[in-house]
Amino acid sequence: MSALYPLKFKTIYKDKIWGGHKINTYLHKDFGDLPNCGETWEISGVKSDVSVVDNGELEGRSLADLLEQYKDELVGKKVYEHFGNIFPLLVKFIDANEDLSIQVHPDDKLAKERHNSFGKTEMWYVIEADPGSTLIAGFNKELTQQEYLDTFNSGRLTDVLNKEDVKAGDVFFLPAGRVHTIGKGLLIAEIQQTSDITYRIYDFDRVDDKGNKRELHVEEALAAIDYKHYPEYKTKYTPEKDKTVHLVTCPYFTTNLLDFDKGVSKDYSNLDSFVIHVCVEGTYTLKYNNQSYSVKMGECILLPKVVDHVELETTGGFKILESYIE
Repeated sequence: MSALYPLKFKTIYKDKIWGGHKINTYLHKDFGDLPNCGETWEISGVKSDVSVVDNGELEGRSLADLLEQYKDELVGKKVYEHFGNIFPLLVKFIDANEDLSIQVHPDDKLAKERHNSFGKTEMWYVIEADPGSTLIAGFNKELTQQEYLDTFNSGRLTDVLNKEDVKAGDVFFLPAGRVHTIGKGLLIAEIQQTSDITYRIYDFDRVDDKGNKRELHVEEALAAIDYKHYPEYKTKYTPEKDKTVHLVTCPYFTTNLLDFDKGVSKDYSNLDSFVIHVCVEGTYTLKYNNQSYSVKMGECILLPKVVDHVELETTGGFKILESYIE
């Protein structure tokens, strides 16, 4: 009999030059003495920042320890065979008080060659957006590498980037190789591969509190960038109440949106995977094995593979991003 149960983790807070205060004022998460908070890492297997359990009998244990002990009971047989003792997803909340740097992430092949790491494909769900907020995803026209470099060197990079107007509820899927940045005024939930490799292309000539500019990775980015143009960069979906609405499927994760005003029973027994819930609005109580787990906006809960049937109860409604690996 497995000792696993729905797991909550201690939030890891990250001070960033572009961060703000919405992590506290909107998500009601206390980042203490940090001057601001640009990111929180909610569920992480990244070696430098491995999540630690915050509830129940396993409190204080790291996610890496649990994976080593429980293996496929935690993540599923196929997932464990593929990823071994590395938890494959990283879940964050991001508060952009200023524009983030324009950046790109390598794919699995390039990341393996250069960094012995996984690549970084990710998705964004916009929780809250100030009026007029924008973000960048991809290019607004097809480019060759040389055309890109010529544009970059002439200081006109922003002319060829695809800018999107953004509102709460928008979804963007960002495969590795897509140039992107989160714009000022956005609060975002991010689900991504376990990787912390970012090639920073342009940082608006910003300096830190010591007057130093951040390192750029212009050369490294060249081989990572996808120079193609795509007709759509924003993920299209039709919101529906009290239904599971599909958002994104890729080899690294599948994510659905659950927007419920009433309770729902979820049967995950056909999935050979863990499931992550990211609560982006409202509150609910998750019931499993005669135990109750309260979850509110700004919190995440990890359902191990063996937790295959749960009840979600709510009085005021909730929105959850539900992610797993197919």
